[in-house]
Amino acid sequence: MLNLDTHILIYAFSGDLTAREEKLLSSQRWSISAIVLWELAKLAQIGRIDLDIDVEDFRRFLAPVQVWPLTFDVCARMRKLDFRSDPADELICATSLVHEVPLLTRDGKIRKSSVDPLA
Repeated sequence: MLNLDTHILIYAFSGDLTAREEKLLSSQRWSISAIVLWELAKLAQIGRIDLDIDVEDFRRFLAPVQVWPLTFDVCARMRKLDFRSDPADELICATSLVHEVPLLTRDGKIRKSSVDPLA
């Protein structure tokens, strides 16, 4: 299983993945932190992405994706990260660590951190 950050999920839906990402995603189950759903709605609301999360195609796309809840353990783990970033990104990272699921991201701050596991 892989944990996807918000942008990787958007790239997967739009078909804009790298060859490496496509290979990884085709061979693994997907998961996301619950904060990704909020971030998608917020990004669409403020016009940063052109995505209607209410359309049936998107809901079908998300149906097989495991959604990890925002828990006390995730919030506590977030405080121990060795980088500071957007709070949603920190929660996504912490979700991967708590559930021991590799994170798939293009985010430079996260990739340079000591976060393990990364996909």
